[in-house]
Amino acid sequence: METTEISVDIDDSILVERAQAGDYGAFNELVSRHDRKIYRLAKRIVESAEDAEDVLQDTFLKAFEHLDNFQGNSKFYTWLVRIAVNESLMKLRKRKTSRTVSLDEPAGNGEDPVVREIAVWDGDPEQRYSQEELRALLDGAIQELKPSFRTVFLLRDVEELSTEETASALNLSIPAVKSRLLRARLDLRERLTRLFKKKGDDLFAYL
Repeated sequence: METTEISVDIDDSILVERAQAGDYGAFNELVSRHDRKIYRLAKRIVESAEDAEDVLQDTFLKAFEHLDNFQGNSKFYTWLVRIAVNESLMKLRKRKTSRTVSLDEPAGNGEDPVVREIAVWDGDPEQRYSQEELRALLDGAIQELKPSFRTVFLLRDVEELSTEETASALNLSIPAVKSRLLRARLDLRERLTRLFKKKGDDLFAYL
């Protein structure tokens, strides 16, 4: 592979084409553009900085090895996310404490009813906790979600992928993504409700 000077304004699709043609610099630019987001996503799934580093390295190694298989039917980042999620779930499967990490379980029909009684919080949580404390509480609640729900929530509400991109990245149907996202949001809200334990303004109304 050759290395050429890369402009930061070049679209990912052009960089992929260059990398597929043997340009190391183009692939290095792709890594630089996406490595932080991939690491952050992996860490939220595997809950370990060391494992997240492994996932990051394995993700880009596999992306490099299989770059010729990328057809451009989705965004390059979406393709990376799919690899990263698979690598992260493999890490979880190796942990004896993880009981369920499959994304292939039934969603939508057949799941428990999603309607739950959720208490309202008393007093504005933003007035009771610092932004740092709120972030820690939210992060902790996210980590307690079932892996299949947590992954969908992270891609849609944290990484802000579209429903279609999330479905593509996780190899799920769009209805399955919508169902799991709803379950994740309700579960997260319920967990936060238990944390605050009082009634008041709904700081997390978007959930």
